[in-house]
Amino acid sequence: MDKDFAVAGPAGAQLRLYRDDQGCLVLGGDVETFGKPLLVDFVGGRVGHRRRFGGGRGQLVARACGLAKGVTPSIVDATAGLGRDSFVLASLGAEVLLIERVAPIAALLEDGLLRAQGDDEIAVIIERMRLRHGDSSRELEAIVVDSGHDPQVIHLDPMFPHREKSALVKKEMRLFRELAGDDDDAPRLLEAALDVATHRVVVKRPRKAPPIAGPEPRHRLEEKTSRYDIYVHRSLTAGS
Repeated sequence: MDKDFAVAGPAGAQLRLYRDDQGCLVLGGDVETFGKPLLVDFVGGRVGHRRRFGGGRGQLVARACGLAKGVTPSIVDATAGLGRDSFVLASLGAEVLLIERVAPIAALLEDGLLRAQGDDEIAVIIERMRLRHGDSSRELEAIVVDSGHDPQVIHLDPMFPHREKSALVKKEMRLFRELAGDDDDAPRLLEAALDVATHRVVVKRPRKAPPIAGPEPRHRLEEKTSRYDIYVHRSLTAGS
């Protein structure tokens, strides 16, 4: 599955999708620019640590998505990225449909999900996660209908157009941005999500960033560096 991707990065940077010595699908380029190759690991690393010590339903993403005692909504993660928030939500019992528009990132997700099925403890979580490759800003409703998923909550984490150099310190994020770019169509994405979600849409933002252009969020949840803007159609209750 080796493949080169030409991107408009620094000095015409090249990214490659290939299998490493452990058989994991990885995405990498110049180490000085992008750091170590990117892969999806739902068993170990930061995802495994977060699963064990992240704080359960007290985590910001869980609270924003409405996971509470007796309430476990069905969720669409319409900008799945590397699937970390999706995995947290699935580990807390939610059925999650992941949608990723960037083909190489979707390939990493698919590989990570397949490998995680081989771990007895994690496999039960992976069973609650389904992946689709597509552009949520243009075809969200069609993807959801085709999947048979009935989303009460739609989670959005669009790329924010950072302008400060300090925002590009993390090489992993730099690599991701080379492929994904900034989500200039975020207002259309929000509109589509509001049309499809039955109960609420939650949008992850940098804490000091403006909300996405469109309707005002009903609520906000904040932590040190990020926040969730919450758009509510109706309340999530047990059995709803």
